[in-house]
Amino acid sequence: MKKIVYQKPGMAAEERIVLKANLHTHTTNSDGKFSPEEIIEMYQGAGYDVLAFTDHRKTNPVSSYDGKGMVLISGIELHPVGPRNITWHILAVGVPEDFPHNYPATGQEAVDLANASGAAVFCAHPYWCGLTSGDVMTLNNILGIEVYNTSTRYIGKEFNMYCWDDCLNAGKEYTAIAVDDIHSRRDFCCGWTMICAESRSQEDIIKALKQGYFYSSQGPEFSKIAVHDGILEAEFTPCAAAVLVGRNSTGAMFSIENPDGPGTASEVSSIKADLKDCPRGLFRIQLRDANGNYAWSNPIRNPYI
Repeated sequence: MKKIVYQKPGMAAEERIVLKANLHTHTTNSDGKFSPEEIIEMYQGAGYDVLAFTDHRKTNPVSSYDGKGMVLISGIELHPVGPRNITWHILAVGVPEDFPHNYPATGQEAVDLANASGAAVFCAHPYWCGLTSGDVMTLNNILGIEVYNTSTRYIGKEFNMYCWDDCLNAGKEYTAIAVDDIHSRRDFCCGWTMICAESRSQEDIIKALKQGYFYSSQGPEFSKIAVHDGILEAEFTPCAAAVLVGRNSTGAMFSIENPDGPGTASEVSSIKADLKDCPRGLFRIQLRDANGNYAWSNPIRNPYI
């Protein structure tokens, strides 16, 4: 079992287990190509620990499925009409299996219903939907957005970093998940969420999502994310690019491909920085490995202003 040292500002360091999760999954119960049993076989075979079923407007009887060692979570994707007649895609992870499928009238009603059921709630793939950061921020009490969505890459809209950063710049302390949003084979296993939980129980997994104890990845892995005594420390698998992304034009570079021209590339596997030298307000760690795969920490609030 993989583990991570995770320490938030003002909190004690914790060693937590790391669970690889796909939190956005469609099956033949909505518009997916694979049955729930086939999906389970695929993700179990790829080494996943957690799989959330989030069919459109439908829950799944996950308690009746054989998870083959994975934690299976009941979820749903809700689709009320939003701004400019754009359909919201509200991802709710951890709803009861008997969650009502009645069509919510508004995006906020969908969020409120999901939150009341105990779910972790995110706005899915805003770039693909045509939603602006301003639109996203009209939703109260969401945890955040999808920073990466595999199934939206076919029209070039898989990344949502700009929307995320715009929300962070506005003071919204949104977290961000990476998902497959699998419908067919081509969507399989390209982006995932690494949940840093106290245990493998569904209760602790949802708790970790709500508290922001996770990071998202296409490949790079963190083994430490810690802020203590005014120092930021992060350790991770070797990466060609490691940067702190801050508000507006602020940031900090620890490695970048070919910084002095072709042939000057190097890799790093750690960051250590005084918070006084880090971006003010909210910032996040962004990694990219030699194959071009990203990883993203959740935002860190710098107490220095």
